[in-house]
Amino acid sequence: MENRKFGKSDLEVSPISFGCNIFGWTVNQEEAFKLLDTWIDTGFNFIDTADMYSIWVPGNVGGESETIIGNWMKSRGNRDKIIVTTKLGIDMGEGRSGLSAAYMKQAVEDSLQRLQTDYIDLYLAHTDDPDTSIEETMTAFHELIKAGKVRYIGASNICASRVEASNRFARENNLSPYISLQPLYNLYDRCCFEKEYLKLVQEENLAVHCYYSLASGFLTGKYRCESDLNKSQRGEGIRQYMNDRGRLILKMLDEVASKREATPAQVAIAWLLNKDYITSPIASATSVAQLADLFAAALLKLSEEDIKLLDMASNY
Repeated sequence: MENRKFGKSDLEVSPISFGCNIFGWTVNQEEAFKLLDTWIDTGFNFIDTADMYSIWVPGNVGGESETIIGNWMKSRGNRDKIIVTTKLGIDMGEGRSGLSAAYMKQAVEDSLQRLQTDYIDLYLAHTDDPDTSIEETMTAFHELIKAGKVRYIGASNICASRVEASNRFARENNLSPYISLQPLYNLYDRCCFEKEYLKLVQEENLAVHCYYSLASGFLTGKYRCESDLNKSQRGEGIRQYMNDRGRLILKMLDEVASKREATPAQVAIAWLLNKDYITSPIASATSVAQLADLFAAALLKLSEEDIKLLDMASNY
């Protein structure tokens, strides 16, 4: 397994990023430590979190995932071996939201404290803030980089035209631009990214670390019918994939997986890794056994015929 150059940065990241939105939700701190230990011991170094993970859990206030990661890095003394992505902007209550300069200064300090580090490798605008100008946001991001609190910045859930305008302003004013995009993208959810973002990604040489790489678990093949939706707390979010197109995609995943002696999840991730515009897809795991699927996916080689079958099945 080889690390990948992350866009225009000097970051070298593992081919898959571990999605830590499950920490403080379906995975407690003890379990998270075991997963992260295995992740690093296997040679992976890229992890993804956000300040608002996992505020949706009753009793949580946000920051639970960052806190667990911070406790782990401190206990292991391995901060220099980890590439950490975190995000800001989504409403956390009590006025904690947006991309204003004043809020960004506070949000980054809060994340640094929870992560128990003095810098963030990649800091993302988690969502757009229509009430704040891109000029203010990009200037504030640049100030965080100048202060050494952030190494690089990226965008998630922001329309392509706003990302393009933000980077144009940054270039014209000698500021730091977004170097990455974190979109929804997987074998099922292709249309929005490919139609709206792909051209921009190629023109700007943006690194892409897509989320929901397994379509909330649908592409693992675990969910085949309505009765399967109660198999996990995330099951209801998979209902949208239960249609003829979804079933055809699973059929082709099964076919390729059987031929390659792999699992559907491994094939779905390998399909992403075969796209030259995808740098490091994000995927979660709640057990060491599930992590093994991700490790195998990073090494799985698909043929041109395999890719063609999957492309055709998932065509929109």
